[in-house]
Amino acid sequence: MPFGQKRFEDNNALLNARFAEKQVLVCAHRGSWRGNVIQNTTIAYKAALMLGADIVETDTTASRDGVVFSLHDGVEGILFGAPRNATKLTAAQIEAFHPLNALGEPSTHSVQRLSAVCEFLCHDELVNVDRAWRAKDLVLPLLDRYPHMRRQAILKAPPDCKALYEQLDGHPVKYMFMPICRSMKDVETALSYKEINTVGIELIATTPQDELYQDEAVRAIHAMGLFCWVNSLTLADFYPETALFGDLDDDISIWEGPERGWGRLIDKGIDVIQTDWPALVRDLRRQKLNK
Repeated sequence: MPFGQKRFEDNNALLNARFAEKQVLVCAHRGSWRGNVIQNTTIAYKAALMLGADIVETDTTASRDGVVFSLHDGVEGILFGAPRNATKLTAAQIEAFHPLNALGEPSTHSVQRLSAVCEFLCHDELVNVDRAWRAKDLVLPLLDRYPHMRRQAILKAPPDCKALYEQLDGHPVKYMFMPICRSMKDVETALSYKEINTVGIELIATTPQDELYQDEAVRAIHAMGLFCWVNSLTLADFYPETALFGDLDDDISIWEGPERGWGRLIDKGIDVIQTDWPALVRDLRRQKLNK
């Protein structure tokens, strides 16, 4: 069954074609970034696609002078080797930095504008645009400049980002959207915006006892015509409260075997797995689903 409302089926056609082909999709968190490949850059997205990702994720942050970058604010200390706040810097200041690579050594790469990412991802690659609420009202007009993004971009945000929900509700281009939800009440709140092209739900469950961890929640969301997305990356295992979907994460999938984590997600009916290890999830999908 195609995901999303029938009246928006043209916008959702590429996504639904990928589901029809592969059943479970793999999203690469900020691309694939190791060695000298920097997160949230076009080379990281190319690497992720080469490793079998079906979707790549890009974060958005606006500079002080209103330029949108593919950057997760809050990681400036890791990228730049010194505490910075990108939202308080000009575009020129941000572009003057050469991010540190995974070894902590300087690279010749630069932080990239979201426009560069949109120009690069122009061959039917699906892209999850995260943290658009951090860039306020700048992301939708920017995406509008790239007609291919009408069928490639999937935005997401939690229900308390009211300003972004209202923008999406009234925006003439109906980009695909995925609320980030911790409860069925969150799902209901998100779906109250009738003119948003909601195609799926990102499920957050800190523990296996949480509401959206349960199989019946997955079934209920599917019955609404929406896909279920889980973020399996490990944010900080020192702080259990930061778990995104119980213990079904990348760490346990590697330590105890892919079936223990990612395999159980597939068995629960999860449709998209976001990970730092796209090739491993792709290989498991092949084994389980022959896709």
